[in-house]
Amino acid sequence: MRHILVDYARSKQYGKRGGGAPVVSLDEALTVTEERATELVALDDALKELANFDARKAQVVELRFFGGLSVEETAKALNTSQITVIRDWGFAKSWLHRELSNKYKDEP
Repeated sequence: MRHILVDYARSKQYGKRGGGAPVVSLDEALTVTEERATELVALDDALKELANFDARKAQVVELRFFGGLSVEETAKALNTSQITVIRDWGFAKSWLHRELSNKYKDEP
């Protein structure tokens, strides 16, 4: 699901796809707006960095955020305890927040 959303967000930025032209369709506007597309690409980049640092924490984010799984379901999918998922989720959210805040702070 993550890859589908990120690929869609990137495609919205291509010139031959309108290159940022306003979307008129309400259904389309509800899925991924241009502002969200940029944020989604930045999140994907940050998740790749997190995966290099700790792959399990990145998997927890993918399952919880993109997959919509609960703590219990994520724990079963990763074959780990619920408390580990809770800890990983908390760490990953903080780490991603810091990374994304630094990225947007550095942009003009």
